[in-house]
Amino acid sequence: MNRKEFINKLGIGAAFVLTSSCLGSCTRDTRELNNVDLSVDLNSSEYAELQDPGGYVIVEGIVIARTLDDEFVAATRTCSHEQLNEIVFDADNNEWFCNAHAARFTMSGDGININGSGGLSVYQVEYDLSSNELKIFS
Repeated sequence: MNRKEFINKLGIGAAFVLTSSCLGSCTRDTRELNNVDLSVDLNSSEYAELQDPGGYVIVEGIVIARTLDDEFVAATRTCSHEQLNEIVFDADNNEWFCNAHAARFTMSGDGININGSGGLSVYQVEYDLSSNELKIFS
């Protein structure tokens, strides 16, 4: 084998190693669901933002929102992109949004753009109409 053949083989092999590791890590879902068991009394003025669709509050590191479809949803405040506590509810686009790096996530926590590719932890929410209370749990 001459030098040119050696360099060509090395280049192809190195390119394969670099791209295969990037492709694997760039699409990896890094969601980790923390153990959550939280109750929110919607009669409290502390949660007044949840009275109307499109509003949200942050409680104990969890974003709790009322969608425009009048459903309650909850997700972690911690973005998977750089572990910053910047997640909010974007009612205009009906998605979770990170104020730090514009990572975007569906309501189920799937990434919409490259900064959101790690996914987002979302929690189960039950609404008790008789007590006007939300239960958020993992």
